[in-house]
Amino acid sequence: MSAGAQQIEFTIEPEPPYRLDLTVWVLRRRPDYVVDRWDGRVYRRLLPVDGRAVAVAVTQIGTTDAPCLRVVARGPALDAHVVPDLRRTLERMLGTGVDLGGFARLAAGDPALASLARRLRGAKPTRYPTVYEALVNAIACQQITLTFGLRIVSRLAQECGLTVERDGEALFAFPRPADVLTLSPERLVALGFSRQKARAVLELSERLVDGTLDLDDLETLPDDAALARLRALRGVGRWTAEYVLLRGLGRLHVFPGDDVGGRNNLRRWLGIDEALDYDGVQRVLAAWRDYGGLLYFYLLLLGLAESGYVAVDDPGGG
Repeated sequence: MSAGAQQIEFTIEPEPPYRLDLTVWVLRRRPDYVVDRWDGRVYRRLLPVDGRAVAVAVTQIGTTDAPCLRVVARGPALDAHVVPDLRRTLERMLGTGVDLGGFARLAAGDPALASLARRLRGAKPTRYPTVYEALVNAIACQQITLTFGLRIVSRLAQECGLTVERDGEALFAFPRPADVLTLSPERLVALGFSRQKARAVLELSERLVDGTLDLDDLETLPDDAALARLRALRGVGRWTAEYVLLRGLGRLHVFPGDDVGGRNNLRRWLGIDEALDYDGVQRVLAAWRDYGGLLYFYLLLLGLAESGYVAVDDPGGG
């Protein structure tokens, strides 16, 4: 961070219960992902704000039942005018305003959900800060493992995203469309994208930069219309479109039914021996349809807990 950087601080009071550690892992997913950083106490991310690189550090200073997040932001020419935008972005990403009271009531009368809700108490659904980020993540991860897909996205951020150093650590922002357009198709392939994926990412970026595509209005569209708009984009099929509905638009009833990892997590949780197809996922989730996407996140967290990345059981609200 340059010597001329300025610092501002503010707090966010999430809807309780809330646990930053669990919520960050829903965003991060793998320990070597370079865009979302977590050291066991502080969440760090580099966010572009009006063309400037702003490094944010978020710490939970309240309890699970009386949560409060302390945000420290550093960047060039920072002042209080950027706080509303930063607050909105972080609230979107970290699910601080999401009220899961309906899910808690549903879980109270359902033994299968009750144990899950208890173990993951305080975990909130997350969203990417932009639909563009959701789309690029999804395209990168198509038909490969999540681990490899996130390595490709990390390389992309390291290659062309805004970069700063804070406290001896390099932070990489997720690239903006114009950043991605500085790369050739051949360079994207060298980073790990297939030629088809590289073409899809470059076309998406170009259309956003030249104004022929607007993703913001997807927020107001019903699911069917939003899915149709997304699937009209190059390289976007059913899985990618549903993934964007969940992770980009916050549609918590959407469980991406073509997601192999999600299907396997669902089978393990319910003790189902046979493989699930798309329709099978919908049948299994029928009783919990309003919270299919939340279950997708929760089962991801269980898998991360089994890998030793996160401790899921609530240590106590206080």
